[in-house]
Amino acid sequence: MQQDILINWSPQETRVAVVENGAVQELHVERTLERGLVGNVYLGKVARVLPGMQSAFIDIGLDRAAFLHVADLMSSINSRHAESDAAQAANGTGAPAAAAPQPIEKQLFEGQAVMVQVLKDPIGTKGARLTAQISIAGRLLVFLPQDNHIGVSQKIPPRQREDLRQRLQTLTSDQGGGFILRTNGEDATDAELGEDIAYLRKTWARIKAAAQRLPPTSVLHQDLSLLQRVLRDLVGETTQAIRIDSREQFESLTAFAAEFMPATLQKLQLHSGERPIFDLFNIDEEVAKALGRRVDLKSGGYLIIDQTEALTTVDVNTGGFVGARNFDDTIFKTNLEAAQAIARQLRLRNLGGIVIVDFIDMLRENHRDMVLAEFQKQLARDRIKTTVNGFSALGLLEMTRKRTRESLAHQLCEPCDACSGKGVVKTARSVSYDILREILREARQFNPREFRVVASPKVIELFLDEESQHLAGLSDFIGKPISLQSEAAMSQEQYDIVLL
Repeated sequence: MQQDILINWSPQETRVAVVENGAVQELHVERTLERGLVGNVYLGKVARVLPGMQSAFIDIGLDRAAFLHVADLMSSINSRHAESDAAQAANGTGAPAAAAPQPIEKQLFEGQAVMVQVLKDPIGTKGARLTAQISIAGRLLVFLPQDNHIGVSQKIPPRQREDLRQRLQTLTSDQGGGFILRTNGEDATDAELGEDIAYLRKTWARIKAAAQRLPPTSVLHQDLSLLQRVLRDLVGETTQAIRIDSREQFESLTAFAAEFMPATLQKLQLHSGERPIFDLFNIDEEVAKALGRRVDLKSGGYLIIDQTEALTTVDVNTGGFVGARNFDDTIFKTNLEAAQAIARQLRLRNLGGIVIVDFIDMLRENHRDMVLAEFQKQLARDRIKTTVNGFSALGLLEMTRKRTRESLAHQLCEPCDACSGKGVVKTARSVSYDILREILREARQFNPREFRVVASPKVIELFLDEESQHLAGLSDFIGKPISLQSEAAMSQEQYDIVLL
């Protein structure tokens, strides 16, 4: 699988497309004024402690207070309290009794300064999710400065993990702190790991120094920009080229790569062609498709994808596909192609949380097993953690995909003013009947000389044509003239009734 990474940069926005064999697999967008907060470290101030929920709201300088659960409190706080309680409860032989976890109200108080890190960006009406267990990601390792745990990525084969763990233990044992080896650190040399360790420790020292001199709600550390994260997270062995269309950012990225990720240097390329870089692979067209509900399959079938606050639903339809010899085979082949397309769409749209897939009903058990196996195979390529629960009793496939940032649709779109996010509007006829009822109500309370209806052109046209008889009948009933005024700026559901 050959991969190209295309970077389109402008002062207001950075866009990154991951293209495999000519097809866009991932889209990442970072806007200068809307940069994500995940990974940022703040000196927060406790705004409110909620013992009943065992959580606290922390002010980190955002519009909404962020959320911290007791499970995400710094381990050193918990262990310090635990050791104190255990010492007091020690029995006569000197052996400490088991210490119960400390409730949050005994660890935090309003106005307290606490160092926290953003786990999840604010989404919708929810504030950011925080942790007090700081972790700093490097190219090869993740540093856990408040912990002594040595771990290895679960994506590395089990037979290699223990050897890597022992090796990492030897490299990091002298100065304390915990480390987790990332997947791309599997084949790293001791020298490369040593460089990453030094960089991470230096970063942590800067964070601690900033916490001593800056006031609460200050930013102590910002995660890497999208451009830098491309080199850290997206580049792999299959990456052929990283093409960027800004000379200034190309030089900046080259300097960053030379210092921290020299292996990626040879893959960096400056795009200077006449055609915009995203035009080479029709990226903008893919973005437009990723914002639509319908996704057409090559076979003639299609998907309908609906994203709600609680979950995302995907409905699979055969459409015009009649290519197989019998209906069972038609359904199976459509579902098989849909499994591949859905996995790609989840990455492309960055859909997270609960996902329900309504595949076309399959009568044969082996067909269901093969579709599930293909879906899991395609999901294995995802950088984000996914969990598939299999088919439910109703034949729906249930899964979850970890949500760490806004979906592409939430990043690029907003609710429609006309429908307020419902996705539908009342018909012109329904609105016209609402207007007739409203005029009747107004006529019972007031005694104007005339009623004037101001509404959208479609509604006014209906009153002048098909509903003219009903409008005239109401005018006769209330004994008042009713005039009409078309207003092009109004949406179909908007109207005003003016008393003259």
